[in-house]
Amino acid sequence: MSIKQFNGSYLVHEDRILFRFNTQNQEEYRFWFTRRTTLFLLAVASHLIAKKLEISHSLEAAKALDEFEKKAILEESANQSSAPQIYESGSQFPIGAEPLLVMDISCSLTQNGERIDGAQSNHGDKVDDAISVDFLLPGGANLNLKLASYTLQAMCVLLDQLRGQAGWGDPILQIK
Repeated sequence: MSIKQFNGSYLVHEDRILFRFNTQNQEEYRFWFTRRTTLFLLAVASHLIAKKLEISHSLEAAKALDEFEKKAILEESANQSSAPQIYESGSQFPIGAEPLLVMDISCSLTQNGERIDGAQSNHGDKVDDAISVDFLLPGGANLNLKLASYTLQAMCVLLDQLRGQAGWGDPILQIK
């Protein structure tokens, strides 16, 4: 599945984010994100992207690269805002046309296609470019996305803007 566009809006009366994305194959996926799932995704995505950068760069360089990528996404978004890009609704809805509530989210780095935690990266192997993101859905269903760091950051920039509109506060990651 190759993601083409992200779209989201904060619905005040629901106190939720309606998050959608479409693919190159005209598929569309629709979800409800709560405050808890949104803040968690923002915190863990930021942490994993930083960890991924720290594997091949010094801590200072990793922070600088992370900030540079975020600024580049924001600038690209601002440039597109002057000529708004219309979201293209999909014609196929693999999980249904109604948005599904994301009950929980799980994220991890991957190595050779397998999920790992940061401590498991070994044997000199590099971690994959993709970060695994699982949306846990009602009834035990699960949708797994393997997102490149840049794509995940673009998604998080949108979610962070919506979080700001909602007044949900800043994401905080507590590592156990």
